[in-house]
Amino acid sequence: MTTPASRKTTTTPTPTSVELANTDHQEQIRRRAYELYEQRGRVDGFDEQDWFTAESEMLGQMFKAAA
Repeated sequence: MTTPASRKTTTTPTPTSVELANTDHQEQIRRRAYELYEQRGRVDGFDEQDWFTAESEMLGQMFKAAA
């Protein structure tokens, strides 16, 4: 028996552990970047700098933990 085209089911792909870890890291970077923004008194125009600073801090912590 065949399934009509209108009744086809689709499966949602399950995220891999790498994708989940990446999402978690991006969330941590986002939170830290927002902290930096708040520490500066919520002055706009430094979003990329805050992101890169937060990302750099996280990478430094990861490398330190791996050593």
